[in-house]
This record gives sequence, C-alpha cells and structure tokens, in this order.
Amino acid sequence: MEVEQVFHMNKGAGETSYAKNSKVQSKIISITKTVTEEAIIELLCKNLPESMGIADLGCSSGPNTITVISEIIDIIYSKCSNLGCPTPELRICLNDLYSNDFNDVFGSLPAFYNKLKEEKGTDFGQCFITGVPGSFYGRLFPRKSMHFVHSSSSLHWLSQVPPGLDSKASTAINEERIYISRTSPQSVLDSYMLQFQKDFSLFLKSRSDEIVPGGCMVLSFTGRKSMDPTAIESCHQWELLAQALMNMVSEGLIPEEKVDTFNAPYYGPCADELELEVQKEGSFIMDRLEAFEIDWDGGVDMHNTISGTLSSGQRVAKTIRAVIESMLESHFGRDIMDDLFQRHADLVDKHLAKTRTKYTNLVIHLVRKG
Repeated sequence: MEVEQVFHMNKGAGETSYAKNSKVQSKIISITKTVTEEAIIELLCKNLPESMGIADLGCSSGPNTITVISEIIDIIYSKCSNLGCPTPELRICLNDLYSNDFNDVFGSLPAFYNKLKEEKGTDFGQCFITGVPGSFYGRLFPRKSMHFVHSSSSLHWLSQVPPGLDSKASTAINEERIYISRTSPQSVLDSYMLQFQKDFSLFLKSRSDEIVPGGCMVLSFTGRKSMDPTAIESCHQWELLAQALMNMVSEGLIPEEKVDTFNAPYYGPCADELELEVQKEGSFIMDRLEAFEIDWDGGVDMHNTISGTLSSGQRVAKTIRAVIESMLESHFGRDIMDDLFQRHADLVDKHLAKTRTKYTNLVIHLVRKG
C-alpha cells in the first residue's frame, strides 16, 4: 500500500464523511488551544515579524480545517491589538497528502475571508492562504520561511507500513492482526518502533530547515502513557477492528490472507520516545509536553440529534471509518465496508459496556534553537 497515494479522510459532506464525523479531532483541537495560544504569544513577544509564515500540517478538510486557522488568526490579532501594533502579513499554508479534499477547503475560503473582514475590519493585515500537497515527512516549504507550525491528529500516521509488514511481504508475520497486539511477535513491535523513529526524525529535520530560529511548533497526536506499545490504550481499537475482519473471514466473506497482509501505517508513541527523538535530532527545545485523555466517541453531543441517538459504538465506528476507510477499501474492496463497520460498532459497544477505555493524546511545544 502506497500511503501517500491511497490515504485520505473521507471526502464530501455525506454520512460517512470526515466533515460529519470528526468530533473527536475537534475536541482535541479545543483541548490543546491553550498550548497553541501560549506558544504563539510567547513567539510574538520575542519577535513580531512583518510577514509571518504559518503552517497546519495534516489539515484534512471540513470544519476543523477552518477552526484551526481561525483560532490562530484570533490569537495573533488579539495579541497585536494588546501591543498596539499592526497585525503582520500572514502566510498560511495548509498541508496534507495529495488525495486530500482540497476542493472542499478552497470552497470554504470565500465565506472565511468575508467573516474575517466583518470581525477584524479592513485594517486587518493581508492574509494569504495556500494549499501545499505532499508528505510532511520531507521538505514542504522554503528555508527559514515558517514562524509557527501546527499539527493535530496527524503525526501518529507513519509514512509507510513498516518494512516486512506490507502487503508485498513474502511471509505474513502478524497474522490475524492489523497492528501491534499483545500476541504480535517482537519483530513486529521493533519494526513499528523503528519506522516511527525514522519518520519523526525526518519530520524534525525537515521542519528545522523551514522554521526560523526562535520559531516554534505545537504538535498533538494519539499516543500512550505506558512504555508498553501493546497497552490497551494504544492498540485495542485496532484489535477490535481486526476481530471484526476475522469474523468476516470465518463466514467466508473475505479470505484470511487479506487480513494477514494488511497492517496499519500507524504508531502511538509514549512521551519518552518523543523526548529521545527530539534530543537525538537536536534542532529543537522541548518547552512543554502534556498528556490528556479523551473518550473514544468524543462524548455525546446533546445538541446534535443524530449523534445523540447513536450508540457509543456507532459513533466510534463512524469516526474510525471516516479516517481509515480509504486504506481499507484499497486493500479489501468497497463492498464490505458497511458490514465491517457495523460489526466494528457492535464490538465497540460490547467493549465499552465493560470498561470505558479512552484515547491518550500527547501535545508538545517545540522551539527552534537559535
């Protein structure tokens, strides 16, 4: 599976779209807003540039994309107003993989610009928004052109399935599983860890070339508190999806080899792994690292009548489907998707009836050394 070519959030605004099923990600953005605000204010207090480069990596599409850039602009505008100085020219770059629904993003910009003029007035500085397709595991922007880089719910995705675990491998070594599991061979754990180390190191090196000295990043992604990569907080969601697939295998709906040759390009690191890679790469100072928990379904939204009538398992399954259906569809085919995620929803409901498992999310504030 070529991740760069295949992977994207579900497009459009239909019932299985990311736009309608990204409440968990929205809640993460809301929880980490304080970290983002403090990082930007600290940056502006040290140096207020005439032209400010800003990037959101893994921007996806739908309402969350606009929420992120709106909040960043609001923070900058408020701080500049308090300082009694004009807002800098803003160069905002929205990045995601090539198959992202950039048309949806661009289609929402006219209304965004109109709202910006209404709220901030005509004296607000110039704001240029561009789309930058490509993998953030490599260079995206000119050297020393960025002041603030943001990424939310993206860096747990790897650049590729670890070597030896992709569908082209001659021997399946993680049979009946689609990610790390307590019963996975140690070689599987090692392959995932090495791929994460390679990817995150390359991410840091690429950003170190692009961010000005004193510039910063706020990154948040799914991780784990435990040092153990097989901990339930990190991998149980994948185990339930694998179980749904294996149930379909037992009924003859899909061949077992299809499950044996699919492994997710994902890794949820712990804090120590992040700190080690930041230290090894050497270009950034880790100013802050925090962990927080969030319900698998993001909690019930009582103002959303549709969401409020769904079970927790259904909400979780719709959220997961909106994110990974493109990868599953490319490997297993489109025809099984409805059945698969109904089974997944049922398994999640049974699990949550016994224990209220939560995602662990990590947020870090990194400052480029000067």
